[in-house]
Order: sequence, then C-alpha cells, then structure tokens
Amino acid sequence: MESVARAIVEHSKRILALTGVITLVAVLMLFRMDFNADVASFVLEGNDTGEEFQALQEKYATADPINVVASLPAGETFASVENITRLFGLRESLSQIEGVEQVVSIIPEVNPLTGAAISPADIAAGGAPVIAVLLAQNPFADLLLAPSGSDTMLMVVPGDDGLAVAQDVADVAAPAGIELTLSGNPVVFSSVIDILSLFLLLIPPAVFILLIAVFYATIGDRRLSVMAMVPAILGSVWTFGLIFALGREVDIVTVIVPIFVIVMGSADGLHFVTHFQEEAETSKDTVQRVQSALSHVGVPMILTTISTAAGFFSLIFTNVQPIEQLGMFTAIGIVFAGFISFFSLPALLSRLTIEPRHHDALIGPRVTRGLKRLVATRTSAIVISAGLLAFAAVAVPRLAVNPDQLFFFKDDDPVRLAFEKTEELFGGATPLIGEFAFNPANGAAGLATADAVSAEMESLPGVRSVFSVADLAAALPPDQLEAVVAGTVDLPLGKMVSDDGLRFMLLPSDFTTEDLRTWIDFAENRDEVTALTGMPVVWDEIARLVLRAQVVSLIVAIILVAIMLALAYRRLRQTLVALAPVAMTVLTMLGFIAVSGIQLNLLTAVVSGIVIGVGIDYSIHFIAAIDNARRDGPGYVLRAIDRAGRPIVANGLGIAVALTALWLSPLKIHSQVSMIMWVAMITAALTAIVIISALLPEDGQGGGAVPEPSGPATGALDAADGSSVIGIGRGAFG
Repeated sequence: MESVARAIVEHSKRILALTGVITLVAVLMLFRMDFNADVASFVLEGNDTGEEFQALQEKYATADPINVVASLPAGETFASVENITRLFGLRESLSQIEGVEQVVSIIPEVNPLTGAAISPADIAAGGAPVIAVLLAQNPFADLLLAPSGSDTMLMVVPGDDGLAVAQDVADVAAPAGIELTLSGNPVVFSSVIDILSLFLLLIPPAVFILLIAVFYATIGDRRLSVMAMVPAILGSVWTFGLIFALGREVDIVTVIVPIFVIVMGSADGLHFVTHFQEEAETSKDTVQRVQSALSHVGVPMILTTISTAAGFFSLIFTNVQPIEQLGMFTAIGIVFAGFISFFSLPALLSRLTIEPRHHDALIGPRVTRGLKRLVATRTSAIVISAGLLAFAAVAVPRLAVNPDQLFFFKDDDPVRLAFEKTEELFGGATPLIGEFAFNPANGAAGLATADAVSAEMESLPGVRSVFSVADLAAALPPDQLEAVVAGTVDLPLGKMVSDDGLRFMLLPSDFTTEDLRTWIDFAENRDEVTALTGMPVVWDEIARLVLRAQVVSLIVAIILVAIMLALAYRRLRQTLVALAPVAMTVLTMLGFIAVSGIQLNLLTAVVSGIVIGVGIDYSIHFIAAIDNARRDGPGYVLRAIDRAGRPIVANGLGIAVALTALWLSPLKIHSQVSMIMWVAMITAALTAIVIISALLPEDGQGGGAVPEPSGPATGALDAADGSSVIGIGRGAFG
C-alpha cells in the first residue's frame, strides 16, 4: 500500500479538485429534482396486471376520480330542500376548479321531466316532491347516496393533472353543516408529494446528526467525526445527482436511497479515520499515516463496499420496478462512498493537521470487556444461537405479505381514515373496473347478457354492486338508451361503451384477498367478461411479486456475497464461517417482521438482501482482525476484540441509531424499516463476534482468560481490520 499511499498524498490536490468538480456537477443536477407522487405508476409498470389496467383505462379514456364524501349530522338527509341546495352549491364550486372535467353527483345535470338545466331556484320552488323525482330518475343515485341518506359522494373527474386538481379540491370550503371527506388515488398522490418534500428536509439532516453523535462517542474528536461522514454525504449527493441527470424522479421508495447511502456508506469512513487518528499518535509522516491506515483497512474497505453494494444489487433481480430502482441506485451510491473513502478521504486528511493526542471515547473498554466475557466459552454462542433459531422456527412460518395498498400510511393518517369511511359507505374508494363483451350493433337488446352476468357477480362474496350501461336500461327512455349504447351521448361516469365492449364498475364491500381471487376466477372463466382489473387487483399481484422479491433478493444476495468471500478467502470453511452469523441475522429479522405484525411489503421485503450485504461486513472486519492478531500466538480472538469489538458494535449501533430518524417520517413504512434495522444490526454485530469466536480453536481465547485491554485500543477507536484478507484464517480456522 506504500505506493498507493504516496500517490494519494502527492496528488492530493488533484484528487480533491476532481472530487470537488464531480460534487459541483451533482449539486447542479439537484436543481432538476422532481417528485413522482403517483404511487400507482411505479407499481403498474413492469407487470402484466398493471399494464392490463392501464390499457383498459386508455381504451375508455377514464381517469382516477377524486371522491368527495359529503356528510350531514345524524338524523338529517339530503332529501331536504336546504341540504340539497347546499349540495348543489358544493357541486358548482367543484365544477369551477381549473382542470375539472366533470362532477358526478346525485343531482342530475338536467331535469329528466323537462330536459332543462336544474337550478337551485327550481329545487326551492318544487320542494321535496321535485327532489324525490330527481333522485328517482337519476340512475347513479344508488351508487352515490348512502342508505341512510345522510352521506353522498361526488365524483370529481380531473383532466390531465389529477394531482393539481386534488390539491385545489382540498382547499374548497365545506358548506355550512356539511363535513367533507376526500379519497381516491389523486388524493393519495397529493398527500405523498407533501410527505416527500418534508422527508428530504427533515430526515437526512437528522440522520447526519445522529451518526455524528455515535461517531463522536466512538472517536472522541468532533472534527474527525465529521470527516468520517464525508464519503457518505458526498456519495449521497453524487447518487441523487445521477438520478436527476438521468431524468428520474423521487418517489416513496427512492426517497430513502440517500438515507441508505449515508448510513451504510459511513462505515468505511469511520474505519479509515479512526486508524488514521491512531497513527497520528505514533508517526508525523503523512505518507506513513495513510499507508498504515490503508494497510489495515484498505482491502477490507474494498470487500465491504462490494458486499454492501451486492446486497442492494440483488434487488435488481426482483422484477418489481420500485425495488429495482432502490437497489440499483443505492448500490451505486455505496460504490461512490467507497471510492471516496479510499481516495478522497485520505487525500483530505493528508492535508489537515491531526493532533497526536489521546481522545476519550464514550464507547470504551467496557464494550471490549463485555464481548470478551461472552466469547470466553462457547456457552454464550450455544445459548444465543439456540434462542435465535427457536425464535425463527416459531416466527418465520407466520410471515405473510401485506396486501394493503395504503401500507405506507400510518393507521391514524387522514388519508387512510378517509378511504376507510368511503369504503364503509360506498363500497371502496378505488373500485375495480372491467369489461363485458358487447357488440354495439345489437343495440339495447344486447344489454340483457351483461345485466345477467352483473347479477351473478353481485352474488359473489364481498361485492356490493356492479354498474354498467345495462343498469340504465330501466331508467332511460328507449331513444336515450339507444343513443347511450351507440356512444353518441356522454355519461357522467365517462365513456362506458366501446366498439367491442361495455365498461363496468365493481364496487366492493369489506372484501378479503380470498374474495378478490374469487372475482378474478369468475372473470377468467366467463366468456362474457373480457377483463376485470383495478388497483385492488394490481396490489394483489404486487403482493405476490413482493413475496417472490423476498426470495429472489435473499438468494441472489447470498450467492453474490458467497462468491466474493470464496474469491477472497479461497477456502470453503472460512466462507461458511463468515456467512453463519449473517444467516442467523436474516432468520431473526424475518421472524421479527412476522411477529411484529409488519409483514412483507414493497420496502420490508427487500431488507433481507440489504442485511446480508451489510451484516457480512462485520464478519469480514472481525476475521481480518483475527488474522492480524493471530501472528502473536494464542489469545488472538481476545486481541482481535480489542481491535475490532468496538468498531463493530459502534457501526451496528450507528446504523440503528441513525435510522431512528425515520420515525420523523409521516410514512408508516419508514418507521418499520427503522425497527427492522435495529433488530438486524444489533443481531448481526453480536452474532459476528460470538459465533465466529465459537467456531475457532480454543487457543484463540487464550485458554479462556479475559485479560484487561491494553495498548492503544483502550483509547481512541482502532480499526477492525488486518493488513489483508487474502488467505485470512489459514491458521486460525485450521
């Protein structure tokens, strides 16, 4: 490493200048930042079910409506003149919003008796009898008026920009005595766009502060604690710069990329800085300091960068677009951080004056003493392993996929509560859509088949109602019905007839996944039904893809990491020993996901692959420290703990503590990731030390003695690595 260290020191200005230029370009790319609040878009693309849904929407030129539920106090109904007049005013206010194409309500556009437009004056003059006629003659009244009569739904159909319309609808003042509740996909998107902005403003700074606090507790030097974060911060900026340079947008999944890069990419900076700090106490030669630090941590830094990136890269094979993007960009960010740690950080430190003085660290000798007591005998490893395996055996079989399409919202979030209310009153905030086979040439006579199939579908469990043009047969005069079938009359619900089919809406009511599968099977087995789709169907498919993503990412991550370890160690036993703690960690983590009720979703399903890539770092660093300590004879495990114990604990604790900042996020999935990573990182750090120690010969523990820490390792943090991991453990592992 001497030639590399000398080159870095001698060309430090050029290295830092290049780093600065790349960073400047990345910062400029941040001005191209854009958000994708359309949660549906990235789950619709890349799978057959989503593409079928999009194709049907395009065929009938439909858009996701904004559902506005108007509710009266208990005991009142919309059959009164006063309340229907207020509802009329609300409909007019919604219709005047820019971008609104249509507002569907229980009040028809024209009087079915006269054909003239309806005004509030007509309603006031006619009184309750006119209202009764209007409701009776409106074929959509049953869909839009709750049985109690005190709740009604207005469907606001937006044009091209549903997000902007949803934001404007939210600003509409409710008429006196009426409470408004908004639901529908555009409402979700409007909420998400605010959340994404808030997330990027609050969470990264909070993560940075928490990591700095943990690093300072480990290093004991404020400036060096900040220096340790430089690779992770720049790696995050470079990654976001790349994302926006490629024209990508930030969504609810990719928004967490910089957090992962900052947290996972900070480990190498920590290891290098602490070794450089230690060398400052023994040498004033800058080249010697860099050389010594790279000799101890250089190769392990390369391997841990590869292993962590491999864990994220495994997500590319899941065939779920948002998960693939998360894996790809985070893996790139980890590589960026590793590159900066190896070249830019040494160049920066070589130009700073590092005082060769001792710094007290909060995470001190007690940690190493405690770890030594744990590994003094194999009993601790047996007890811990048996306990974790028993927990996994009971918990993992309970693991399931969370099919909730609002899984990212907290239970008390207004959006979730609005959806629940709409579903309770009207059978779902996001109804399913489908198509009956139909030949317009047959005219209204051809509607009988669709009407009969609709009746059969309504008898299926969980179906509230099925609505199509066939339901208008008894409500419209024959000439109007023929015009509707011919497509020459616009309906409030949009285009309902095509050249070869009838669009229908299936409104569910308190349905289960089993009910949904029953509907799909019915549609697939009936020639009269050519399609049945919608967001509930898409999310059901996504649930299966998520389960497959869990399995695929797990297998790919293990294979990639195993190949890397096999190439580095060139011995099967060392590879298996390094993988053993990671396997234990993944089983424990999956068990926790099951028993905690979190279950698998778009984000939690991919954590196992990430944990493999990150958790293997602890094995690599500990084995490297063992290889370095083995040269001095028996007791090398205890000496390795002196060198590696606190860095491993500090890194695991740092990741867990830093991700606690995710609790500031309004999204439920982010706090879930925080909980999962707390369990995973603490388990990974503990099992790496305890299990690997138990798999070594007894002379590794020096006959069971637990000597007091001595030398530099009791002061400022030392790195967790030996000089090389190539051929590690040929003596220690026999």
